[in-house]
Amino acid sequence: MAESDADWELLLSLLPGNWRELAVETGALKGLRKDKAVDGLLRTLLMHLACGHSLRETATRARAAGLADLSDVALMKRLRKSEEWLRRMCVELFRENGAPAEGGSLSMRAFDGTVVKEPGRGGSLWRLHYGVRLPSLECDFFELTPAKGAGTGESLKRFPVRPGDLVLADGGYSTGGGLRHVADGGGHATVRANPASLVLRDPDGKPFDLLGAVSSLKRAGAVGGWAATVDVPGGEPVAGRLCAIRKTRRETRLAIAKLRRRASRKQQRLRPETLRCATCVIVFTTFPEAEFDAAAVLRWYRLRWQVELVFKRFKSLAGLGHLPKRDPTSARAWLYGKLLVALLTEKTLRHAGAISPWGFDWRNALPQSMARLPVRFRPDPADRRTGVVDGGNVQAMA
Repeated sequence: MAESDADWELLLSLLPGNWRELAVETGALKGLRKDKAVDGLLRTLLMHLACGHSLRETATRARAAGLADLSDVALMKRLRKSEEWLRRMCVELFRENGAPAEGGSLSMRAFDGTVVKEPGRGGSLWRLHYGVRLPSLECDFFELTPAKGAGTGESLKRFPVRPGDLVLADGGYSTGGGLRHVADGGGHATVRANPASLVLRDPDGKPFDLLGAVSSLKRAGAVGGWAATVDVPGGEPVAGRLCAIRKTRRETRLAIAKLRRRASRKQQRLRPETLRCATCVIVFTTFPEAEFDAAAVLRWYRLRWQVELVFKRFKSLAGLGHLPKRDPTSARAWLYGKLLVALLTEKTLRHAGAISPWGFDWRNALPQSMARLPVRFRPDPADRRTGVVDGGNVQAMA
């Protein structure tokens, strides 16, 4: 335990400065009669959340280590009471990433969502809405909602937008209302164009000839850009550009095969226009044309895939893909706990990549004037650790 205790002290230095106060403020300690030590409670919860131990095994280990005297049932109730505490710590951690100031420099962001399912045929579905900055992959927004019901779907309106933000999102966010939300916030967006949800028009107000634009790109790798607007129900149209790049023959065959499998599964008939559009990657963008030509827009859109990789790492390394809880309160608490583990891992990697480590609070190693400066971790293509969310360090500390 001696080595583990030293690691635990290091982990505590990465938590928000007010994490103990948040435990009291949110009621996480309410009713904890046998052991009021907030450190022991958090460490016990992380045994369950970061290490993947069952509730019974976690309670046994915590009792043997003298951290907490809780049964597995009591631990489940404590996890439920800790939902808001875990959420507030997550919020404080991603605030430390430093949101851009009003009127500040441009900031590239990628938005997406993923579904997490409770076990069993009748298990509930939850949707995690997540935003990251590029290229650092730092989380700057998250929200947890049910996967079904009014107001729970993927939408750009769900994400806060600041002046100068450059937003990347896939076809699920391709709506006029979402694009208007980004524009009203002073940001710019690039989304995968979905003709079924976007009403496109040319500068003269006529329906945009999408097939004609796509057909003009004859060879693989050819890039085109055309001025266009998107209708917004009950609002002012959004002006921008339609950008496209011609796929290779192989990629076109794969895309068409995927469309046909999906249509067969849903018993739908593919339209010829859909098959013709499958020959290109098409995006709608409001990025400033003076700074981003069509080729630059498409190059940046390729990086949107990084947020997909974040979800894959969450599900494979942090165990986010399988939700072992069966009621809404404990499910939300468990998901917030997993996010806390991932955010702590991101912070650990940033510090490890920027400061020579020696195993204790890094703030004591800096002059007082520097201790509060944000640490920026710049990705290095030669470093295999860059941007990888690895739960190993946090698990060891727990």
